[in-house]
Amino acid sequence: MPNPKRRHSQQRSAKRRTHYKAEKVTLSTDSTTGETHVRHRAHVSEGKLYYKGKVVAEKAPAKA
Repeated sequence: MPNPKRRHSQQRSAKRRTHYKAEKVTLSTDSTTGETHVRHRAHVSEGKLYYKGKVVAEKAPAKA
């Protein structure tokens, strides 16, 4: 495989990395529970897993 003959400068590397930025997380409020959560992600409220305002899974009762 070919290898670079010379080292890349710091400026060249920095130019390439300018697009890697931290972005703000978009938050939404669930219509059924009223809880704030990250958009397009399931969230837990009162032991139940919600997605798009619907219960997706419930926590199973503990066995004795």
